[in-house]
Amino acid sequence: MLELFAFPGGVKPDSHKEESARTPIVPAPLPPLLVVPFRQSATGGVDIRVQAGEQVLKGQCIGSAEGPFGTCVHAPTSGKVVAIESRTLPHPSALAAPCAIIEADGTETWRERVPLDPYATDPAQLRARIREAGIVGLGGAVFPSHVKMNARIDTLVINGAECEPWITCDDRLMRERAPTIVAGAAIIAHLMGAKRILIGIEDNKPDAAAAMRAAVAAVGQGEMQVISVPTRYPAGGEKQLIRVLTGIEIPYGKLGPDFGVQCFNVGTAHAVARAVLHDEPLITRVVTLAGNYVRPGNVEAPIGTPIDALLALGEPKADTDRIVMGGPMMGFVLPDTSLPVVKATNCLLAMSPTLFPPSPPEMPCIRCGACTRVCPMVLQPHELYWHARAKNFGKAQEYHLFDCIECGCCAYVCPAHIPLVDYYRFAKAEIRAREREKAAADRARERYEFRKFREERDKAEKAARLAAKAAETKAKLAQEGAEAVIAAAQSRAHAEEKDSS
Repeated sequence: MLELFAFPGGVKPDSHKEESARTPIVPAPLPPLLVVPFRQSATGGVDIRVQAGEQVLKGQCIGSAEGPFGTCVHAPTSGKVVAIESRTLPHPSALAAPCAIIEADGTETWRERVPLDPYATDPAQLRARIREAGIVGLGGAVFPSHVKMNARIDTLVINGAECEPWITCDDRLMRERAPTIVAGAAIIAHLMGAKRILIGIEDNKPDAAAAMRAAVAAVGQGEMQVISVPTRYPAGGEKQLIRVLTGIEIPYGKLGPDFGVQCFNVGTAHAVARAVLHDEPLITRVVTLAGNYVRPGNVEAPIGTPIDALLALGEPKADTDRIVMGGPMMGFVLPDTSLPVVKATNCLLAMSPTLFPPSPPEMPCIRCGACTRVCPMVLQPHELYWHARAKNFGKAQEYHLFDCIECGCCAYVCPAHIPLVDYYRFAKAEIRAREREKAAADRARERYEFRKFREERDKAEKAARLAAKAAETKAKLAQEGAEAVIAAAQSRAHAEEKDSS
């Protein structure tokens, strides 16, 4: 039996998973209009491949990846691109980005698909397929998966922990589509050279664990193990789950492959199998409807579906006062429910004053140390808070601000009700903004200095050319003068010879 290890800190809030996990995943109705953002992750850019008025097929690439961290974007259905315009994204920044507005034709006509045999295909071609399929991490980070698959590892960790309360999309996915997840895990392991595969599932999901074990047994994957891990938030964090399953502690600045291990979400493994074995890009997303709904559950929605359309399926109760994208620990309140579903949309949590009472007023920090005891990254949250609040960002970085995974454990236990994670996010955003400004200023200074250097160089070269020309003229004049003197002397000599004769 595999030995399990503990990670420091963590909390154990009420899970509230039974409400939405008791019913199967249902497909969401296809909306008449889909809003598909061309930027689905924080990394990489997209080259827009369609224009307004163009007909597209389901699964057709409408935005090709730019740069090593880019991933493609696809049409989630067949229809007509009626516009390409800037729309607000469901993101804490509430920033806008270009989106394709697709009018569905209702036929769901696929583009041509070419399945691959993963075990007879060149690894570079497999990674290219995964990139072209637009696959990103579906555990929340939406980091491009093909980038994480470049390394060679010994151990592949498949993350089925789903530790945040209320969210059950991974739970239902494992119960209903375990064979596809297992197939995807095997493909990733083959691609990365992993000798063993560890699938970690929190012990509050016995049905999911049983389904995954049955799927592993059915294909005879001897190097693949399904392990139940203790339920403790944030056990689903990448570093935390790797620590629990392998005992490996990955320090700041290092990555899993540096220690021979890499972690992928079960949803990502499922998407990899669909992309490789069926040539289906990532165009749908399983979304949990949990909280203050009449009909909580999980729905599979095309990317670009208006969130309003999904809320109508769950029917938020009359006293619902806000919708959070994500869970109560790491999610954020949506400013507008007409925003589209994106690849990062794992849960739409309906909140009400009864289920989620307003937080009491923020009070001064009493340095009780509760936040430090529960921090899974072994930081000092109270010190980070003081420095972030004072805008002493250099000191905050000295206390490893960017080690913070924003799990919310510190704020959950804070007796002063301080929204600690908000302060950390503010500090990180300010530091990044200042770094961008500094980088821009450095580039401007470099351009200015190069321009001055070029002007001085051109001036020196011009002066050198003028000096060389003047010297040449002087030498020429001197030579002409000497020749004139010689000619005059010769003329006089000839005249004297003539007179003497």
